[in-house]
Amino acid sequence: MTRLHDLRQSGALRLVLPQTHRPDAEAILVNTAGGITGGDQFSLSLKVQTGAALSITTQAAERAYRAQSGEIARVTTDVSVQDGASLNWLPQELILFERCALRRRLNVELAQHARLLMVESVVFGRAAMREVLRDVSFQDRIRITRDGRPLYINGMDLHGDAAAHLARAAVGDGAGAMAGVVMVGPRAQNHLKAVRALLPETAGASMLADDVLVIRQLAADGFELRRNLVPILELLSNNTLPTSWRL
Repeated sequence: MTRLHDLRQSGALRLVLPQTHRPDAEAILVNTAGGITGGDQFSLSLKVQTGAALSITTQAAERAYRAQSGEIARVTTDVSVQDGASLNWLPQELILFERCALRRRLNVELAQHARLLMVESVVFGRAAMREVLRDVSFQDRIRITRDGRPLYINGMDLHGDAAAHLARAAVGDGAGAMAGVVMVGPRAQNHLKAVRALLPETAGASMLADDVLVIRQLAADGFELRRNLVPILELLSNNTLPTSWRL
């Protein structure tokens, strides 16, 4: 049974721990400010200790709102997963708004026998509101290491006219949303065939190593992205996807 050992929190970022009927623990990140704007600074430091199993999600989609000139929001997450422990990092999508300015970092350090399921998804404006992003500043970095050695490194720099950039065939081919999924564990390769059967034409899956499965997906909008992601995350999480993903 996984239990909370220590929790310290301040500011607008809160961690809620709902009761579950499973041996693993579930936590929900809540931004009581309602979104992120220029000048905001959020940081999260998390350790999953030996033998523990934790799933983390968010209450809803996060929003990066318009920033004042010269102001940049920063979100930094540092995660450590020890031997024999597992983490499902499953935040819901980040929605970028016109004139947002955000720098985001996710650093995950895995021990040799740690397990991880991670998803990070971004929506470029709300399609239902006919939003078009012509002036944004977004920098995103994801770094996963194992015993200090790089396992998965991904970066995105999006500045200026995001819609025009994403319209290029070699970049997004008109996509309005995108996601990356990484699974690290001894059974990752066993899921490859089933995952590929679930993927749309705008996605792909491959093995970076015998125990590292990576999925990249483009979609027309956030609704299509979520519709395609949920069955995949259900499969990879052994049907333990947090309830907030289904609302």
